[in-house]
Amino acid sequence: MNLLRTALVAAALVLSHPVSAAEQAFQPEEGFTLLFDGKSLAGWKVVEKPESFTVQDGAIVAKGNRAHAFYTGDFKGAKFKNFELRLDVMTKSNSNGGVYIGTVLQESGWPSKGYEIQVNNTHSDWRKTGGLYGLVDNKEPFEDDKWMSYVIRVEAGKITSSVNGKVLVNAFTPEQGKNKLAPDGGTIALQAHDPESTIFYKNIRIKPLE
Repeated sequence: MNLLRTALVAAALVLSHPVSAAEQAFQPEEGFTLLFDGKSLAGWKVVEKPESFTVQDGAIVAKGNRAHAFYTGDFKGAKFKNFELRLDVMTKSNSNGGVYIGTVLQESGWPSKGYEIQVNNTHSDWRKTGGLYGLVDNKEPFEDDKWMSYVIRVEAGKITSSVNGKVLVNAFTPEQGKNKLAPDGGTIALQAHDPESTIFYKNIRIKPLE
């Protein structure tokens, strides 16, 4: 009887104090490791304009002058060669951003190593969400103000990306001698594009394929 009473009291407390979405700890899929703790930029280094990145309600928010947040944490020494990266992304109206793969820490400028997977639904740039910027471009936007599920995979030098289950880059292979992926494995970076753009990134997790 005491056990039943305890269970009923606990259930009543849950109902009277529901846990918000922001308070719920995200549990990654088997084999995946979180790169972002949902609370701080620990394990990330922001270059150029640190104020362009904040953490709000369990998400990294990119808003401000050009800056990039590079993953510099301990997992795999922040070097990923063959991997599957998953993250949830949301854009506000007229926003532009990007997710870099196979890149290296760079103190200023647009990253010269690695590739950018585009984040853009209604910004004036015609290259839209999920494309491999400047190489395999998507022209069909998704929707602002809705979370989009990104899956980015690099295996044996081939790059694939999908958004909400729609494949937008299918096993792209860089030309010989023009591969921008860091040869020994690179890190992940998020882009703050400009002060008029607001992008949210959360549930950032990765699975090495080696």
